[in-house]
Amino acid sequence: MEPMQFIETLAVRTRPRAMHDLSQTIGERLRSLDAGDGLLTAFVRHTSASLTIQENADPDVQADLLDALDRLAPAGPLYRHSVEGPDDMPAHIKTVLTSTSLAIPVLRGRLMLGTWQALYLVEHRAQPHQREIVLHFAGTRALEPRPPAPRR
Repeated sequence: MEPMQFIETLAVRTRPRAMHDLSQTIGERLRSLDAGDGLLTAFVRHTSASLTIQENADPDVQADLLDALDRLAPAGPLYRHSVEGPDDMPAHIKTVLTSTSLAIPVLRGRLMLGTWQALYLVEHRAQPHQREIVLHFAGTRALEPRPPAPRR
């Protein structure tokens, strides 16, 4: 098997206080590069947004998670750091509670997520932002190039 590695940046325009499923976009990128087996690391280059792997079947899970994070770190005049607005320091706290990087195994060019899992970018701020996620794949090239996956 031929070793391969790539590093690139994925730009994502976010909606305010939302979870953005990146699984399909990243999966398509792995397929287009003919990735085989290896490890994908995803890293968000911001301190007020995060990454998480969570359930993708019921959107109520995402809403409940966002609400729970708001209860843990509410916006308002509670913090010394307020230069960027009342939602900024709570966003930093939420990022500490979640994660800025994740490692996901890749098998035959596919993220090895569970049946009900997706990789999400979590926007903690109350305004939309342009976020950057660095993707680093280290592994092997697919034995045979695959045709693009059909769109759902």
